[in-house]
Amino acid sequence: MRTRSARVSAPLVPAPRRLLRRGAVLVAAVALAGGVVACTPKPAGPEPAAQEFLTDFADRDFAAAAALTDRPEPAEEALAETWAGLQAETLAVDTDGVRIDGDTATVTYVYEWGLPGERVWRYSGEMNMGRSGNDWVVRWTRSNLHPQLGDRQRMQLRTNPAPRARVNEHSGSDVLVPGIVYGVGFDAAAAGGDVRGAARALSAALTQFDPSLTAQSIAETATAAEGAHSVVRLREEDYERVAGTLAAIPGVTITEQADLVSTDRSFAPDLVGQIKKTVIDEVDGKAGWSVVAVNQNGVDTGVLTETPPEPAPSFSISLDRPIQVAAQAAVDARAEQAMMVVIEASTGAVLAVAQNKAADRDGPVALAGQYPPGSTFKIITSGAAISSGLATPGTMVACPGRITIGERSVPNYNEFSVGTVPMATAFARSCNTSFAKLASEMAPDALTVAAAQFGIGPEYEVVGMPTFSGSVPPAEDLVQRAEDGFGQGKVVVSPFGMALAAATVAHGSAPVPYLLQGRETAVTGDRPPVTPEMIDGLRGMMRLVITSGTADRIRDQGEVYGKTGEAEVEGGSHAWFVGYRGDLAFATLVVRGGSSDNAVAVTRDMFAALPEGY
Repeated sequence: MRTRSARVSAPLVPAPRRLLRRGAVLVAAVALAGGVVACTPKPAGPEPAAQEFLTDFADRDFAAAAALTDRPEPAEEALAETWAGLQAETLAVDTDGVRIDGDTATVTYVYEWGLPGERVWRYSGEMNMGRSGNDWVVRWTRSNLHPQLGDRQRMQLRTNPAPRARVNEHSGSDVLVPGIVYGVGFDAAAAGGDVRGAARALSAALTQFDPSLTAQSIAETATAAEGAHSVVRLREEDYERVAGTLAAIPGVTITEQADLVSTDRSFAPDLVGQIKKTVIDEVDGKAGWSVVAVNQNGVDTGVLTETPPEPAPSFSISLDRPIQVAAQAAVDARAEQAMMVVIEASTGAVLAVAQNKAADRDGPVALAGQYPPGSTFKIITSGAAISSGLATPGTMVACPGRITIGERSVPNYNEFSVGTVPMATAFARSCNTSFAKLASEMAPDALTVAAAQFGIGPEYEVVGMPTFSGSVPPAEDLVQRAEDGFGQGKVVVSPFGMALAAATVAHGSAPVPYLLQGRETAVTGDRPPVTPEMIDGLRGMMRLVITSGTADRIRDQGEVYGKTGEAEVEGGSHAWFVGYRGDLAFATLVVRGGSSDNAVAVTRDMFAALPEGY
């Protein structure tokens, strides 16, 4: 015989046993009134009896469920232990058929546990039943809870955390990896009455990691806080150096915290820090889980079910370690503020952002600083001249030592003069007078439009880094237009913006920059396409700068294309060099570095340090 009962879920369906108890009260009342003695009826047949046991178990009425077995005491303990060990939230129960053999029977049970984290565990087994007088009872064994469970075993839920995701760079090496950091806190109330003495000792231990942690700042902040105040977080190797010292300072607390830690603190620390903040909530993946059988000594004896963890995929950033390291070493060699941005022209990947410590004092200036571009802006002016038909690389233009436009007298560097020459020669020799004259003959917005064609002017929301590409306002005024033409006037750019301009020449269109792989960059503002004539003309002129112009110092570093510039500012001039080699577009700036040759030298050092194949 095979029957099937309705599925029962304890939180939704009242337990049949309780219904029977309420009916029993009414029967007893009627019996007493008639002088008849009655007793509570039991379920007829093994499957209804088993269903009542299961329903009581699902309803967490362990005593009632155990009373339906032949061994109530061990049954009640095991039933309660199971809910606790599984940390269960719900249990749906069912029976799935019965086999009867005289005074014994076997009932198939089905359990569906609702476990923490929306986990569901479903399985089935068999429960032995026996007659006890006219009633059927559950013959108790722990296999009534799970078919693989022995009488000295219990079930426990285990969570198996997924390995945290890593962050790697363009060439494949890890930049951020899962690790432990140690949070150092300070509780002024627990400092034993000598807050300032403890603060001095704490400052002496920690200033090697953070110079801003003075005794006064620690004491003042901790005194104003309630309880332990967070002072600093230390990498594991740093904590180990001062652990003994910290342990002896009253009021100091230490907590271990899971985190992403950098593999190299000198590798673009600001950008890597921004990336960490961006991805930290997405690195945990989906934890796995298992239910294990545990013996009376707490030793695992078997796995009853297991769902493996699902790690979050690693994140990739566009920074390229060899390029970043080479660029950083190159700018670090300068005493002045020096910075460099390198972009992969074909993709927009930001391969390097390097600043020396002098530049770091002003923030992320390589990406978002605002500087006059000087003669590097002649890339834009030349593009505008070619686009409008005003001139081509072969058009003859005058390059006198000085020229007057409106009320502005524009000189060349040291007032050099080369007479009337092709625009390409004026570009290679960096004739201010030639490009001031060309710009003065353009429409007021010609340079604005041309700059946008090369990526300068629009806003870029690059995930993980701040940016400012540049500002090239339309110039109705003749003098302003002339000054803008050779990168003075009201034009300001960042090295990031000029690297985009170089990448546009290298690739033939303005790329969309990005730092974190798979995260789109939002671009606000028009970027009209450049024309083939603009690109072809500029490539030839930028190559002349290296072979017979102002950047011959870098001639030994392969087929480099570029434009030098010196931007006059109060107290001196900025040294610029902008260009590309192959797919690597760059912009180098030495603030108040004087001769553009200094920016060329920094760039050359970067290229010379790259591994073969770059």
